[in-house]
Amino acid sequence: MTVTGRFVVLLALGAVPLVLLGNDDGVAVAVLLGWLVLSVALGLVDLGLAASPRAVALERNLPARVRLGETATSELYVTNHGARVLRGRVRDGWAPSAGASSSRIPVRIPPGERRRVELQLTPFRRGERRVTSATVRSIGPLGLWARQATLLAPGVLRVLPPFTSRKHLPSRIARLRELDGRTSVQIRGQGTEFDSLREYVRGDDVRSIDWRATARRNDVMVRTWRPERDRRVVVLIDTGRTSAARVGDEPRIDTAFEASLLLAALATRAGDRVDLLAYDRRVRARVQGATGAELLSRMVDALAPIDPELLEMDWTAAPALVRSVTSQRSLVVLLTSIDAAGSSRALLSVLPQLTRRHMVVVASVTDPDVLASTRVRNDRETVYRAAAAERALLDTARVAAAIRHLGADVVTASPADLPPALADRYLALKAAGRL
Repeated sequence: MTVTGRFVVLLALGAVPLVLLGNDDGVAVAVLLGWLVLSVALGLVDLGLAASPRAVALERNLPARVRLGETATSELYVTNHGARVLRGRVRDGWAPSAGASSSRIPVRIPPGERRRVELQLTPFRRGERRVTSATVRSIGPLGLWARQATLLAPGVLRVLPPFTSRKHLPSRIARLRELDGRTSVQIRGQGTEFDSLREYVRGDDVRSIDWRATARRNDVMVRTWRPERDRRVVVLIDTGRTSAARVGDEPRIDTAFEASLLLAALATRAGDRVDLLAYDRRVRARVQGATGAELLSRMVDALAPIDPELLEMDWTAAPALVRSVTSQRSLVVLLTSIDAAGSSRALLSVLPQLTRRHMVVVASVTDPDVLASTRVRNDRETVYRAAAAERALLDTARVAAAIRHLGADVVTASPADLPPALADRYLALKAAGRL
């Protein structure tokens, strides 16, 4: 049972006799007590005439998935099985992170009828947003007292990574087509698979001259090449404690998801096979054997519920994980953090095992605020901050140099620039015939 604001106003009206009767305390108290008894009696009558919220049945209809930042509609069907008209409000039990547009929705449902209650959800956190119940409040015809019950109405809405980096995909696909020779732009001497023969023009690499074809045609002929297809790309995402740090407006792990999705979309268009692993001390997600649209669909589904674990990444298991995916030479992309030499020591210890068999690229997010802090030295506080920023940049540079020394490649950029930078490095490796 609950009381409404109208009942509070009704009780407040009982103070009017105290003002009008002045010093006659006995009469004023008697009038006040009488008014209180009358108000409670009216409230009890109102409560008795209210429809029972226990006689209400709830059914929920939800979309299975929605991208972060987009809006989904939650439909709650409220059926009144009671004998009285249900007048009141329905409050859906979504958590604040679901971004519900309204918390209390008025309803009026005659006996035996059903009404649909719609709620607009704009989640601002990735993952699974769950709801277990909804609260139905039935108000009496006088609007004084109300009956209330919380009823089960479970539902799950999976909030997928936004994949905002897909805006960079068309330009990268155009460059990929240039490499494949499907446009009017002629790329000379790139790739490792033989494509065709053509006449020599100024600027061609003399090493691509085919002397046998030259002798047959009585003209200088060169071989053209194209990037190889059906290569393996293994993406390993670090979901340990360093991935929980926020850079800009999002955690590092969300930037890693964006970079992996853009790379996967580009690589599958290039005819390569992409496999995904998310790992810290256990495999949090694994996507294998998918191509095209199915690959991206399975990736966003697998990555959506993953949150960083506050423990150290077990890099010693990385070589075995890659071997469990493929035994042939592949491009292995490690999405992690290389900000500190101490936390990167385990990564550096296993890199030789990976670079011995694979082409390895280590991708890491850099904080643009750190770089900006090095330029401001107006007072003592900003000087100390600039010194700390310079030290952080120096540590990152030292770790990157060590990674290159061990035979791997490094890509570092801000959260907005890392996905396209990683895609560009993939295209550069394809063009150089290193895949």
